Amino acid sequence: MDQEIASAINRALFHQKAPAHVRIMNAKRNAKGVITAIMHPNATAAMALHYRDIIITAVRTVDKGVVDVQENESWERLKIHAVPLIQYMGRGTEGLQTMREEFEVENEGIVIPTQVRWLANPPTIRERRQNGEIAESSVVFVVKGSKVAQSLVKKRIEAAGVWYRVETYTNAGPDSRCELCCGWGHIENKCGSKPKCGYCSGQHRTSDHKCNVVGCTWKQGSLCSHMLEKSPNCKGNHIAFSSRCVKKTEAAEAAWQNRTIGLAG
Repeated sequence: MDQEIASAINRALFHQKAPAHVRIMNAKRNAKGVITAIMHPNATAAMALHYRDIIITAVRTVDKGVVDVQENESWERLKIHAVPLIQYMGRGTEGLQTMREEFEVENEGIVIPTQVRWLANPPTIRERRQNGEIAESSVVFVVKGSKVAQSLVKKRIEAAGVWYRVETYTNAGPDSRCELCCGWGHIENKCGSKPKCGYCSGQHRTSDHKCNVVGCTWKQGSLCSHMLEKSPNCKGNHIAFSSRCVKKTEAAEAAWQNRTIGLAG
């Protein structure tokens, strides 16, 4: 029935002379009976809702139980950095619950539908904190509404009187590069390897790379003329993120082949 609904919508849009890209890719029904339609590439839910009455009439030829069509509520994932561990990890799981409440109380119009969580593995964060390596870390959270998320990215978000810079959070894909080991296909919070330098393959972070030549004035974490480049991924004589690296090329090709098609409508 769900594919019949998609077919009925598309035929109705065609006869209404809607632009060719304003079409349904497929339709799925969840356990509650709600039908979600996935739009064709380059189309949005707003484009489809321009033909709201046409779509409702078409759907009801297949399922008379459908009475309305609306744009799905969007949830956007965001992240912030430099969250003090003494304040939010010292209280266990209640710490981030407190931050979630602070977000909603101190920022007008913000709704956080799920729990705030640490970007990195909590046991790893605790260990590094106990070793005196870090005093802050990053968290990920979800907000309702794309416009709200965009506003936070442009501005900032407040928690306990402190303003944090907000960034969008994207899942790791085949072409994601780990800041810890410089490998492809994952990010640092999912990495189980030891640090590897993207410049020289040394057992340290790329940001910690430094020249051992006396008198070199290049700052830590940057390239200099004394360095012998070596990729930790393919062992080639270039840095890990060079366009000459075979592993980078493979990662880019995998990302293209596995790209997501369509927008949720």
